[in-house]
Amino acid sequence: MKRDLIETASTSISSSFLSIEKDISLILTKLFFDHKPYNKQLLRLLVIPTKDCLSNLTNEEYIEKVNNTNLATLVQEGYIKLAPKIAMPEHEKVKSYIILTFDNFTPNATNPEFRDCTIHFDILCHTDYWVMDNYQIRPIKIAGYIDGILNKTKLTGIGELNFMGCNELVLDEVLSGYTLTYRAIHGSDDKIPDREEE
Repeated sequence: MKRDLIETASTSISSSFLSIEKDISLILTKLFFDHKPYNKQLLRLLVIPTKDCLSNLTNEEYIEKVNNTNLATLVQEGYIKLAPKIAMPEHEKVKSYIILTFDNFTPNATNPEFRDCTIHFDILCHTDYWVMDNYQIRPIKIAGYIDGILNKTKLTGIGELNFMGCNELVLDEVLSGYTLTYRAIHGSDDKIPDREEE
């Protein structure tokens, strides 16, 4: 019996569930750091809750806010959430949110080591701050940048992201927005090679 326990403990396991944190890191890096200048515009939409956040490019306060915001700040201050929960303390400043979730895991047709899945981006904005300059709608603009950066993109370890749809998401009279949905399809380039193949 002790021998069975030792053999079980030393056997490595493979599952794409165990690499979700890497997938999240890849997605967020792609959105906020790999696509200049679009990442700056996406940051502006999240952290500057004014009508002129995209049109006023010379405002020193806006520039400083964007330049001092990194990925860790976005997560720590709650602009990006990895759990489907939004707490709004009484005196918290107005924010826009992106909630990133994974769902509907299914077997991959060509690579048994991976599971294809659905990735959801819930984009939620305070309804008083939806409308910006030039009739721009904040949550739709955020969705546009996310879609423009990620659709048909191949991310190592995740595979190709394919747009599935976008639906309105209304929580209450204060927060509402849209849910962007993508199917992550693992391709043959994500396959873990056998020792004999290397």
